[in-house]
Amino acid sequence: MIEVLAPGPYATVQDLGRPGYAHLGVPRSGAADAPSLRLANRLVGNAEGLAGIELTFGRARLRFLDGAWAALAGAPLAGADMGAPFWVPAGGELRLGAPVRGLRSYLAVRGGIAVEPVLGSRSTDSLSGLGPEPLRAGTLLPVGPPGGEILVDLAPLPEPREALLHVLPGPRDDWFVPGAMAELCGRPYTVTQDSNRVGVRLRGPELARAKEGELPSEGMVAGAVQVPPSGQPIVFLADHPPTGGYPVIAVVRAADLPVVAQLRPGDDVRFTVRRGP
Repeated sequence: MIEVLAPGPYATVQDLGRPGYAHLGVPRSGAADAPSLRLANRLVGNAEGLAGIELTFGRARLRFLDGAWAALAGAPLAGADMGAPFWVPAGGELRLGAPVRGLRSYLAVRGGIAVEPVLGSRSTDSLSGLGPEPLRAGTLLPVGPPGGEILVDLAPLPEPREALLHVLPGPRDDWFVPGAMAELCGRPYTVTQDSNRVGVRLRGPELARAKEGELPSEGMVAGAVQVPPSGQPIVFLADHPPTGGYPVIAVVRAADLPVVAQLRPGDDVRFTVRRGP
C-alpha cells in the first residue's frame, strides 16, 4: 500500500488506457507519454501495461507502507534516480522534486498500482471522469503482487528532442484558405497555460478558414490538430473527446505524441509535413 502525502500539482493513476469504446463515447485515456510508462514498468519487472502514477510537474510525496521496488521515467526530476530500479523500505517516504525539463514523469511500482479497474483500465480520464479520482493527500493506493523478474538495472535517459511535430494533412484541410498548411508549418507556436491531458492549446499564427459554419460531429484521434473559430490550433492528447465538430487541419504522427505530452506552458513547437512512411 502507498499513501499519498502530497500529490504535487496534478497526479493520476494511468495504464495504457481503455481502447475499443470510442463508439460508445468513451475516450481511450491512458498515459499521455506511453513509452515512459512502459519503460518504468519494465525497470521493475512489470508487464508494460500495468498501472503507475503519472506526475505533472512532479513535487509529490509518497509513503510506502510496505517495502517495494520502484522506478521513474519520463521528465527527469531534480535529484531523483531516473531510469533505474530502486528499493523503498517499509515506512519509507519518497520525495520528488520538479522536472528539470519536460512535464510528465512516471512512477512504476513492482506489482503495479492495483486500484479497481473501470472498463478494463485503471486510468483516470480527466474528461469523462472514468477511473480513479486524481490523487490527493490521504489517497491510499494498493499495490498488486510482484510478477516477473527485474531484468533491467539501468536505462539511459533519452536525449532531449526538438519539439518538431510531423503531421499528415487533413482530413479537413479543405476547410482552410490556401496556404494554411504552410502557415501551420512556417513559424513556431507557443504552448499556453490552458493545456492539459485533453489537448495542448497553442498560440501563434492564425489559421484562417475558407468555409463558414461548423462540421457535424465526427470521430477524433489522438494527435488531431483541431482548429476552433479563434484560428489557434489544439493538439489532442490522451483524454481527447471521441468526437468533435471543429475542422482538423492535420494529424500528428503517433511517434511524436510523447513529445507533445512533455510540452510545458511557454515551450515553442514547430510542425512539418511528414514525408514518406
